[in-house]
Amino acid sequence: MKKILVLNSGSSSLKYQLFDVEGDKYNVVAKGVADRIGINGSVVEIKFPNGEKRKREVALPTHNEAITEVISELLNGALSSMDEIDAVGHRIVQGGDIFKHSVLVNDTVIDQIEELSELAPLHNHAHVLGIKAVKKLLPNVPQTVVFDTAFHQTMPKEAFLYALPLEQYTKHKIRRYGFHGTSHAYVSQKAAELIGKKGKIITCHLGNGASISAVEDGKCLDTSMGFTPLAGLIMGTRCGDIDPYIPLYICKSQNKTPDEVNEILNKKSGMFGICGYSDNRDIETLYGVEEKATVAMDAYVHSILRFIGSYIAVLGGVDAIVFTAGIGENGSLLRKLVIDRLAYLGIKLDEEANKKRGAITEISTPDSKVRVFVIPTDEEYMIAKDTMKIVFGE
Repeated sequence: MKKILVLNSGSSSLKYQLFDVEGDKYNVVAKGVADRIGINGSVVEIKFPNGEKRKREVALPTHNEAITEVISELLNGALSSMDEIDAVGHRIVQGGDIFKHSVLVNDTVIDQIEELSELAPLHNHAHVLGIKAVKKLLPNVPQTVVFDTAFHQTMPKEAFLYALPLEQYTKHKIRRYGFHGTSHAYVSQKAAELIGKKGKIITCHLGNGASISAVEDGKCLDTSMGFTPLAGLIMGTRCGDIDPYIPLYICKSQNKTPDEVNEILNKKSGMFGICGYSDNRDIETLYGVEEKATVAMDAYVHSILRFIGSYIAVLGGVDAIVFTAGIGENGSLLRKLVIDRLAYLGIKLDEEANKKRGAITEISTPDSKVRVFVIPTDEEYMIAKDTMKIVFGE
């Protein structure tokens, strides 16, 4: 049996899960978060499968202290000593053109991830801090890195190139990268198992951040997020695809700085910008009751349909559509609105199945020509699985 610790370092947070791995069984021993790193009121939380949970306030000036406190929590009920940790796997947002799959951490890999921070300034630097903190605390424990962008590296050039002067790609690395790759990989594999073939699958990762991917025979052919996670669908607070001149127009006409416009596009737009709510639960409750919420939901559905429709064309058909992530897994109204608009494909919604939560569920009727599933994503499992394969060859 091996114990794998999975870490997801953010700029001010550190999410974690500890797995017991035996053969093909990956059991979660504990999970939680160290939150508000470098900010007043920082806390560490831990939850166990039996429902027990703890939360305490503790000073977390840096990621070093966060890792130390996470290990301390794990030693109080999940581990008898730090020596039990066999390997650590990290989620990394941006792997650029360099990383096409998960790899073992060494000094060169750390430097390359740091260099890619320019492409993901809010994420990659924090990931490096997490890796270095583990290296300091557990110097002899192997670490791996699993990239959000890796799954999308199979996209052909016509899908990832922007129609800019070619040197913007060759010299400055501006291209479509795509994100949420670990989630898209997981749910597309599960869907392939359910339909009995790899096939043509459209995966909809719908959370506060959202993306859709076109997957054929297990490989990504296209995805909605682009150079950054700002592109593609309307999201909770992000605008998604807009006319590229709009930011320039706002700068010029409203005397805004680039940083101020970036704040608008990332944190004040999307569903929040349209209706004042970013939480889909609020918007579903107010749908048909409050005009702004109704417009926001209809706009969101429209943006989802645009990508599903275009990806059917890219794939040359579709065998299955998958909903996942917070909204995809729990937004029954959203799923109904989308599927009702896809009736032309011969899809019929199973109303009772659509009410279920928390499990893999087929929500299309048996006579539907395209199968539709809700599949809870499990990025941490995928990271643990890659870590086992890289470190132990299992």
